[in-house]
Amino acid sequence: MSDALAERAKLPPGEIQILNLQRRFKIHRARIVSFCGALLRTLKQPAQTLSVVLVSARRIRSMNRQYLGRDYATDVLSFSYEGVVMEGFPFLGEIIIAPEVALQQAIRSGVDPEREFRKLLVHGMLHLLGYDHETDRGRMSRAQAGLLRQRPFDQPPALADMRARR
Repeated sequence: MSDALAERAKLPPGEIQILNLQRRFKIHRARIVSFCGALLRTLKQPAQTLSVVLVSARRIRSMNRQYLGRDYATDVLSFSYEGVVMEGFPFLGEIIIAPEVALQQAIRSGVDPEREFRKLLVHGMLHLLGYDHETDRGRMSRAQAGLLRQRPFDQPPALADMRARR
């Protein structure tokens, strides 16, 4: 197998798009794509398109207010788009993350910022797959904790440089 074919075999099913709409933190797109692809494979998901969008605290606050009626900057939002096709695959949806909020939470909790970022990707993915921690009596929390203990999800590779740009 050629190197190009071997690399293609490692790619996640479907298409994973990364959109960085914030400027404060450096984002490593390839690492986010790799992580999300591994997560989709672990969750035995069919080929589909996923978007991960990174936004400022101000923007996620606005979205949280507009779509959920909550006037504060949250860490992650998920939007599912059932029945939509994008890039030739069913569109699973969008995971919106505010790295600035994630970093603040990590510092308050004494957690590694990269681990917090990975947790938010898993959390957002589970929401897209229909989990709802507000109504499922801990099912989503158990699934999330179980996933984060698995390889490659427990590994330390950076997904984002969580240090603010100067």
